[in-house]
Amino acid sequence: MSGEPILRVENLVKHFPLTRGILFQTKVGAVQAVDGVSFDLHPGETLGLVGESGCGKSTVAKLLMNLERPTAGKVLYKGNDITRVTGKALKAVRRNIQMVFQDPYTSLNPRMTVGDIIGEPFAIHPEVAPRGDRRKKVQDLLDLVGLNPEHINRYPHQFSGGQRQRIGIARGLALNPEIIICDEPVSALDVSVQAQVVNLMERLQAELGLAYVFIAHDLSVVRHISDRVAVMYLGKIVEIGTETQIYDHPTHPYTQALLSAVPVPDPAGRDERERILLTGDVPSPANPPSGCRFRTRCWRAQDICAEEEPLLQIRSGPGAEAAHASACHFAEERDIVHAH
Repeated sequence: MSGEPILRVENLVKHFPLTRGILFQTKVGAVQAVDGVSFDLHPGETLGLVGESGCGKSTVAKLLMNLERPTAGKVLYKGNDITRVTGKALKAVRRNIQMVFQDPYTSLNPRMTVGDIIGEPFAIHPEVAPRGDRRKKVQDLLDLVGLNPEHINRYPHQFSGGQRQRIGIARGLALNPEIIICDEPVSALDVSVQAQVVNLMERLQAELGLAYVFIAHDLSVVRHISDRVAVMYLGKIVEIGTETQIYDHPTHPYTQALLSAVPVPDPAGRDERERILLTGDVPSPANPPSGCRFRTRCWRAQDICAEEEPLLQIRSGPGAEAAHASACHFAEERDIVHAH
C-alpha cells in the first residue's frame, strides 16, 4: 500500500494485573493479553486479524477504540496518539473510528427501537444531523444496509440475527467514520447469513471508502474480505503479509497449522493435504514461555527458540512477491492445500 497509513499501531501492550486478597490486594502477576503489537492500516484497506480464542484479538479492538487504556505503546490516528485523549478530543476521535460488535443479540438495547438505536449517535454528535433530519437519516441508513426503512419503529427482538447485525453496522455508519473495527462480526451468524453480511461490508467499503480492522477466527471469511492479514498467537503478531502471501506462502509454523485445519470441501483435496496437529495446550498468558511463545507446541523448535525471541521481520522467501514478515527463527514456506 502506498501513501500514509490512516492508523498506525506501535508496540501496543496491555497487561491486566493479577491480585490476591479482598481488602488488602497485592499484585501477584499480570495477564499479558497484548504484548508488543504493531501494524499499519491504510485508507480503504481491510486488515484481517486472526488467531484462536484468547490470543488477544478482542483486547486489540478495545485498545484501538480507547475502551481500554494500554499499558504501553501508541495508537496513531492520522499521526496523533489517541491512547491518552479524553473528553471532547476522545469524542471527536470516536466519530471517525467506530465499532461493530460480535454478538448482535447483546450489543443492541432491547428496550430501544431500531430508530433510537441507529439515531443515538446523532444525539451524541448533534452537528452531524439536526433533530429534524434524524428520522430521514436513520431510514436512509436502514436502506443502505438492506433493511426496510418502514421498520424504524420495531424492536431488536423482531429481527433475525443477520438483520440485527445489519442494524449494528448501520449504527456504526451513522457518523460517516473512516475506520470501522469489526470484532468477529459474523461469528454468531449462520454460514449463509455470514456471506450476506460480508458481501454487504465489502459493498459499503467500496461505496464509502471505509478502512476495516476485521477480527475473526474463521480463516475462510478473512481471506474473502482482507487485503492484508496479521496472525496472532498469545498476545503477539507472528506473521503479517498480503492475503496471497499468508494463504499461499505461509512461513510461520503456527500459520501453517491454522491453514491446515481449514475444512476442504473437495474430497480429492483432502487426500492431498497433510494435516498439522499441534501437541499440548496454549500456555497461560500470565506465564508465557521464554523466547518464542509458540516453541512449546512447535515441531521446528530448537535451543535458540527458548533463549532468543524471534523478531517480526522479513524472512527469505522463494521470490520477492512471497517475502513478508514472520516471527520465526526457522521460517520456511510450506505448501498448504486450501478450501476454494
